[in-house]
Amino acid sequence: QVQLVESGGGLVQAGGSLRLSCAASGLTARTWTVGWFRQAPGKEREFVAAITRISRTAYADSVKGRFTISRDNTNRTLYLQMNFLKPEDTAVYSCAARNGDSLSMSTYPTAYVYWGQGTQVTVSS
Repeated sequence: QVQLVESGGGLVQAGGSLRLSCAASGLTARTWTVGWFRQAPGKEREFVAAITRISRTAYADSVKGRFTISRDNTNRTLYLQMNFLKPEDTAVYSCAARNGDSLSMSTYPTAYVYWGQGTQVTVSS
């Protein structure tokens, strides 16, 4: 059974930093692409970043230069380092995984099979 568990969310002032983690278990495919999505109240889920097994990355324009996605394949953990946070970054952040080693379609939530429960990130102004 695949399980994704996020941690690291919290309350931070604008300009601050947070590091999210996503621990994955039960993934048996040799290659898998993982991503971070976020959803603010009243808004649709939106893509944040994705990374393949060989660490090719993709980012939403709104977070480029501020967020960094990385992964530890040995420990099956995904990370999202978020710097220079803004109030508009406030959302529930979820990690997701899918079989395959390509960034194609990685910005679409429907491309992902497995999802975590999410962790709240709140940025105060």
